Amino acid sequence: MKRLNDTQIQALKFTLLSLSAGLVEAGSFALMELLFPFWPYWAQHGVSLTLSVIWNFTLNRRYTFKSAGNIPRAMLLVAAFYAVFIPVTMWGGELAARGFVVAGLGKGGADTIVKIATMLLNFVLEFVWWKFVVFRGTENTNDLARRRD
Repeated sequence: MKRLNDTQIQALKFTLLSLSAGLVEAGSFALMELLFPFWPYWAQHGVSLTLSVIWNFTLNRRYTFKSAGNIPRAMLLVAAFYAVFIPVTMWGGELAARGFVVAGLGKGGADTIVKIATMLLNFVLEFVWWKFVVFRGTENTNDLARRRD
């Protein structure tokens, strides 16, 4: 059996840890849908995505990319990604959710479909951004990476 290279291992770790972040995002989104059904999609999406990003950044920085790099710099780069991603998906998601409602799907179902699609898009784009921008040059520099050597 062929041995996985470092990027493939990172992609696998990122996937597993991102699943936990997906649970944070989906769970908080569902909770808001239940507790605050009158909130528009964009508000529920913004809050749930923010919670997920904080969780995902913390875990993936340590365990996937093993970075000891400058945390404020890394967070600013993550914020730059989300400064584009959040408004685009809030606006686009709201339009899509409204379109589904007009087509006869209830608000809850429409919001859920749009949220799942947005989470999948976020997963792919986030790995690429974090691997090649945020943690470039600082991978395998933390205490976990040093212990492995």
